[in-house]
Amino acid sequence: MTNTNSALSGRDLDEARIRELVARSQEAQTDPGALPALHTDGAVVVNIAGRRLFGREAFASAMAEALASPLKDVRTTLEVEDIRFATPDTAVVSLVKTVHDERPEARGASGFPAKGAMSYVLTRDGGDWRIALAQTTPIR
Repeated sequence: MTNTNSALSGRDLDEARIRELVARSQEAQTDPGALPALHTDGAVVVNIAGRRLFGREAFASAMAEALASPLKDVRTTLEVEDIRFATPDTAVVSLVKTVHDERPEARGASGFPAKGAMSYVLTRDGGDWRIALAQTTPIR
């Protein structure tokens, strides 16, 4: 990825790249090739319903299955609340996930909470960041 702001360096550059990764993950939520590619091979994903997936391949398979079902009409948006660096190559990102359930049968009574507290654990892979853990806790 090319940095468009050459004035950024160090931690500011890392934070900008992490925010770009979050934006790319939101944009790729309907692409079972693109979203898993933003994750590490051994990523762990726990969705808002509590389903835990181990590994990028399992995530890609589950995502393709969901997109072939009425779940294709459930979209989410992400808002970064905080970025903390555990090490120079590991970051914990706290987000708010907002669920937009557009399924016709869900009008008025979606099975999903409207919001979730989402956490990403990111690791640096070369010059880029990858999602090693994505976990969402429903906010009721």
